[in-house]
Amino acid sequence: MKAVRFSRFGGPEVLEIVDLPEPQATPGRIRIAVRAAGINAGDWKKRRGPVDPQLPQTLGHEAAGTVDELGEGVEGLAIGDRVFGLCAQGAAQAQSAVLDHYAPMPPTLDFAQAAALPTAVETAARALDQLGVHDGATLLVNGASGTIGGVAVQLAVARGARVIGTARPANHAYLRTLGAEPVAYGPDMTDRVRALSSEGVGYALDVAGSGILPELIDLAGGPDNVLTIADFPGARRHGVRFSRGDTGRALYALHRIGPMIEAGLLALPTVVTFPFAEIAEAHRAGEGGSVHGKLVLLID
Repeated sequence: MKAVRFSRFGGPEVLEIVDLPEPQATPGRIRIAVRAAGINAGDWKKRRGPVDPQLPQTLGHEAAGTVDELGEGVEGLAIGDRVFGLCAQGAAQAQSAVLDHYAPMPPTLDFAQAAALPTAVETAARALDQLGVHDGATLLVNGASGTIGGVAVQLAVARGARVIGTARPANHAYLRTLGAEPVAYGPDMTDRVRALSSEGVGYALDVAGSGILPELIDLAGGPDNVLTIADFPGARRHGVRFSRGDTGRALYALHRIGPMIEAGLLALPTVVTFPFAEIAEAHRAGEGGSVHGKLVLLID
């Protein structure tokens, strides 16, 4: 099968599409014929090196496609079913991939839309769980208009929380459609939040990693009420929790998101697709910030 791989660290030019042995579904897992795979910022961080010093490396943790092999003990699925999910091996950007966690695709979605969801849905649900966001709470999301931020806003609203979201003014109308009250980034952001909620907020979630953890701590009444998924050094410096994908995973959310989508309760992120052969161009676009939306690789 064809798969994305790099054998040395560097720029997008080190990415190759190579022939690799087809993976096999092990107990409890499924293999899919991949139709679309998500691309994330972590991909080019790995490629630049050395997040993981081992070489060569494959890429991709989220994918959508059709089941073509069932591991022992898998129930409720059949060959040919459309599914989406997560590949713990980091090898989803390939013609075949083994998914460790998966769910049936919502019927109204195409493969690119489905491949854009697993990481954002799991990350957002995990962060809300770890914060303890509940009905009646007030949550501030820093970086609310991005893929993960937008999902976090909507999941929090579905829980009954009031959500205030930071974003550029150009994205404020979009945030309102998600159910958030928008405020602008930049100087005096704290004052703008307090103008909406005079006593501050109950919880703050940092998705953007823009260096404003002290302001979030002030607004949320202390570091225990703040969580970041994007600022590890800042979390250590200020005593804020950093949410990692390898602990406390909210995998249940993959199954719950489908009914929300079908009921019109979750707006999908904007998807920007690239052909399989243009993986290097996709990395250039993502790193350079020239596209806005979730990057998805279409697999031949």
